[in-house]
Amino acid sequence: MGCGRVGSSLATELEAAGHSVAIIDQSREAFRRLGPDFKGRTVSGVGFDRDTLLEAGIETADAFAAVSNGDNSNILAARVARETYGVANVVARIYDPGRAEIYQRLGIPTVATVIWATDQILRRLVPEGSRSEWRDASGAIQLCEMHPHKDWFGSPIAELEAATGSRVAFITRLGEGLIPDTHTVLQEGDLIHVTVRDEDIAKVELILARSPKDHS
Repeated sequence: MGCGRVGSSLATELEAAGHSVAIIDQSREAFRRLGPDFKGRTVSGVGFDRDTLLEAGIETADAFAAVSNGDNSNILAARVARETYGVANVVARIYDPGRAEIYQRLGIPTVATVIWATDQILRRLVPEGSRSEWRDASGAIQLCEMHPHKDWFGSPIAELEAATGSRVAFITRLGEGLIPDTHTVLQEGDLIHVTVRDEDIAKVELILARSPKDHS
C-alpha cells in the first residue's frame, strides 16, 4: 500500500525477484513511478478499505507492506491485513517515533523511518558506544552494534561474552557477516553485534569501552 518512492521501489524489486505484486494507491498518477515494464496489478483506492484489499488479492497474499505517507493509514491497513486476512508477513512504516515504539510493543512489525535514519547517521558521526539494530516486541531485548576498546582485539569472543554477560550474535568482518564459535578471536576492524537485555546495555557499553585489563 502506497506507491511513493519506497512503495514503487519495493514493488519493482519484488517483481524483479520473481514475486507476484499488487500495489495500492489513492492516486492513479502515482503508478507512473513503476515504469512501463511493471507487470503487476495496480489498484486505485484506500489501502485499508476491504473492497480495495480484496481487489488487490489480499486473500492469497503472503506479505503486505503499508508504506503510504500516513501513519494512521499504515497501521490500520497493517492490522486489517494481519488480523482480518491472516497475512503472515506484515510491516508498517511509521514516521512518529513514539507511535512506532507503541505499535512494535503491541506486536505489529514497524519500520520507524525517523528513528532508523537518525540511528544510521549517528553511527557515522559518533561510532563509539552502541546503536540498536533490532528490538523484540516487548522491548526487553535488543540487538546492538557495539564498538569495543582497541585492547579487546586479539581476545576470544568467549572472553568478551563472559566479561559482559551478553551474547555476540554475529560479527561484521571486512564487510561480511560471521557467526562466531568458541574459537573465534576478535580482530581489528571487526564490528560486533550483541544480543543484550535493555537494562544491561549501559553496563555492557561501559565494559567494552575499557581495556579488558581493567576487568581482570
